[in-house]
Amino acid sequence: MADATTTERKNSLRGRVSDAEWQTRVDLAAGCRMAQHFGWNDSIRNHLTARVPDEPDKFLMPPNGILWCEITASDFLKVDFNGKCYTDSPYPPGPAGLVFHGAILKAHPELNCSFHLHPTEGVVVAAMKDGLIYATQESLALYGLVGYHDFESQADDLQEGTRIAAELGDKRCMIMWNHGLLSVGRTIAEGFYCMERLIEACRVQVQLMATGATIRLIPKEVCELTFQKFKERVVTMKRPIGEPDWKAYVRLMEKKDPSFAL
Repeated sequence: MADATTTERKNSLRGRVSDAEWQTRVDLAAGCRMAQHFGWNDSIRNHLTARVPDEPDKFLMPPNGILWCEITASDFLKVDFNGKCYTDSPYPPGPAGLVFHGAILKAHPELNCSFHLHPTEGVVVAAMKDGLIYATQESLALYGLVGYHDFESQADDLQEGTRIAAELGDKRCMIMWNHGLLSVGRTIAEGFYCMERLIEACRVQVQLMATGATIRLIPKEVCELTFQKFKERVVTMKRPIGEPDWKAYVRLMEKKDPSFAL
């Protein structure tokens, strides 16, 4: 349940925003708690953002200063693509989050979620010259769906945000060289699913390389065949993927600590 610090910090926005915005806030808070639970983020940084359903020129993002293990639905900031904040909060939006998440959602109206993390295994692969390799069945879920972006500094420049959005194209994930990981989705569930698959692929790769053994890569023709099957589900399918996984994880968070929905 919510601790005293959470309760005293602010009043709930439930009933003070639209039902669609509130549900998106609850889902984002659940996603942040999941990410913390799985060990993807233990800091006050990183971003899980989503478009406001009934205000498509605005999106919600976590403030810079609250741990994801304590964040609630009411903590998320509503901002527009120009960086204007519409939520009263003592915590500011992160400049980098404003820049490239806003650029992605503005350039890709078909997307409604953007997720950025610095998990250790993802940062390790992002610092490897050849990036992600495809050596397991699970990694093939992302074959052809992972883009790359060169490290340019802290990704807080407006022009870099535009480049990130353009380089993403129709991909669902991006490895930001020497930086971290990015995933997107038509729903929060889909963006979370893609991030989970990417982190797992990076984790397995790091463990494989640590053995020192020669890695048996999957033949390119098999990768391409598998990609075509996954592409039908991930890119062209009308119904976004990841919903069963998402619902199961939400139930887990509700049992673990339901304060995220405040």
